[in-house]
Amino acid sequence: MLRSMYAGISGMKGFQTKLDVVGNNIANVNTSGYKKGRITFQDMMSQSIKGASEPTDQRGGINPSQVGLGSQVGSIDNIHQQGNRQTTNRTLDLQLEGDGMFVFGQGIAENAGAVDLEDSELLFSRAGNMYLDNNGYVVNSNGQYLIGQNGLDDAGNPIANSSRIRIPETAQSFSIQGNGIVNYVNANGETQEAGQIMVAKFSNPGGLEKVGSNMFRSSVNDGVFTDGDGILNTLADLAEPETNGTASIVSGALEMSNVDLAEEFTEMITAQRGFQANTRIITTSDEILQELVNLKR
Repeated sequence: MLRSMYAGISGMKGFQTKLDVVGNNIANVNTSGYKKGRITFQDMMSQSIKGASEPTDQRGGINPSQVGLGSQVGSIDNIHQQGNRQTTNRTLDLQLEGDGMFVFGQGIAENAGAVDLEDSELLFSRAGNMYLDNNGYVVNSNGQYLIGQNGLDDAGNPIANSSRIRIPETAQSFSIQGNGIVNYVNANGETQEAGQIMVAKFSNPGGLEKVGSNMFRSSVNDGVFTDGDGILNTLADLAEPETNGTASIVSGALEMSNVDLAEEFTEMITAQRGFQANTRIITTSDEILQELVNLKR
């Protein structure tokens, strides 16, 4: 069979995957904290028809002759470019302006005083739409706790190294500063601190793994900044906002998707034309094979 037919098949598969990535980007154009995907391609191995030869006194050198065998998907990258800001004027809508991600945990003990995060499942997100549960803890839309430090107990007393943020039921109002500190006004009109929101910073955020629901999971290649062991074990491994290059928290706003519709439509047209061109290669190869079959007649 002709090599061009198999090259066309590989091209069709690649552009089909590209359309899948573009379609997912367009579907999430209005998803808070969504980071768009990008696909790159690589050529497959090439079949050598003739090798190279070095020059001699009587004749010059000859370049190798090779025929490519198609293309393949090289990578599907997550582009962690800052998304646009959407102002909501809702206190618990938080946006990260800069590097870093919110940290959410499941399986954290009720006492909230343990600093060991190793036993809980930590997930990361740029989506900052937060809520208060029935106990006053700050959670996301999935009920996962927002990780912070120096929270409050049931009586409103500070707990050192707490891993939850809690707003007391007696609070008249509360606010969130750019450095993540959560303040509230008690029944006496006094301003008190309810804790500080912590963030995680990664040298390679593209190495994070998407798990759905606007969440990312850590991987061995995300380059998370810790105390040296590469594992988020304690609150000390997390960073305070506005320190060491981490993001500032903007209350009353959300970070929207970083998908550019004009760019995605262009990529969609490119993928469509590439798919059509590869189908044409298969059609032309089939016509040539038909002509060979008809030579006997």
